Amino acid sequence: MGIFDGLMGNASEIDNKTIEKELGELLSSSEQVEHAYKLIRDLFVFTNKRLILVDKQGVTGKKVEYHSIPYKSITHFSVETAGTFDLEAELKIWVSSTSTPIEKTFNKQLNIYKVQSVLAEYVC
Repeated sequence: MGIFDGLMGNASEIDNKTIEKELGELLSSSEQVEHAYKLIRDLFVFTNKRLILVDKQGVTGKKVEYHSIPYKSITHFSVETAGTFDLEAELKIWVSSTSTPIEKTFNKQLNIYKVQSVLAEYVC
């Protein structure tokens, strides 16, 4: 991920094995990381069982919140592709019993269709 993308708040795809090591004990023995995206310090992780949002807090990032969303709790989602002048793609996910979606912004180089296909595969 480039420094400019990080400063602009855009996410970029990162290596699955790196994330599996970082999440360590958080993952179940039968759980595998399918796709992972980094947004400055935070992570957006798709496993074969759930979506995990990792929010690193504070100056040092030692305090971490792990927000786990089972795919069955996702009611619907939308993607907005990057345009000619709009350099970022957006993903919105609505979770049951909430009216405000979870929103994430991705850089133009990221294949937003790939992110959408992961959700489409698991959200039934």
